[in-house]
Amino acid sequence: MRLQDKVAIVTGGGSGFGEGMAKLFAAEGAHVVVADINEEAAKRVASETGHGAIAVKADVSVNAEVKAMVEAAVSAFGRLDVMVNNAGYTHRNGPMLEVDEATFDRVYAVNVKSIYLAAQHAVPVFRRQGGGMILNIASTAGVRPRPGLAWYNGSKGAAITLTKSMAVELAPEKIRVCAINPVAGETGMLHLFMGEDTPEKRAQFRASVPLGRLSQPRDIANAALFLCSDEAEFLTGVCLEVDGGRCI
Repeated sequence: MRLQDKVAIVTGGGSGFGEGMAKLFAAEGAHVVVADINEEAAKRVASETGHGAIAVKADVSVNAEVKAMVEAAVSAFGRLDVMVNNAGYTHRNGPMLEVDEATFDRVYAVNVKSIYLAAQHAVPVFRRQGGGMILNIASTAGVRPRPGLAWYNGSKGAAITLTKSMAVELAPEKIRVCAINPVAGETGMLHLFMGEDTPEKRAQFRASVPLGRLSQPRDIANAALFLCSDEAEFLTGVCLEVDGGRCI
């Protein structure tokens, strides 16, 4: 049990990578708060996750809802050990000037502001406890950008830089901060990354990955489990590509 009795919040936990992390964390002994803007999805995953997992409805771009999310974890389980900022948003693949302002704002609110808000509420808890772990789910888009996703790429570049900045500032307080950079995966946003979900587009995306496939939630969950476990206690500021070689 690599996360025995640790308490973890997983945002965007109602599907995709978040669901994979929530279920694996619980299987490894963690008490999990499944947070999602889709309350029914969060409840479904929590019910399937077991080990006392609870569901919380939360828009990660709204300060009051992030505050309530962290408070729910502490109220239910008495502490918080792991904060996984997984919830994400993107614009459809296409010319950069065709992305409207509202969509741009939403991408940065969900992908970047959420990290700020989570820190505002989780870090004080970690400080009281003497340590903690923040895991940001960024993207290979922030390392090796694809055309047509300019603003999304930029948001994930910000997540990577924030991870390193937070890590060096919080290290003296035994608060670790790492990131995972997944390649495009089998999630609900895949059709937006590709522009359209067709066999031809999928083949094109797979061809850009040396290991020959897209990522799966289990790939991300396995990496997250290691980074959030005590086995990784000397790792901070690490931004790990889980990408089948895409960024080589």
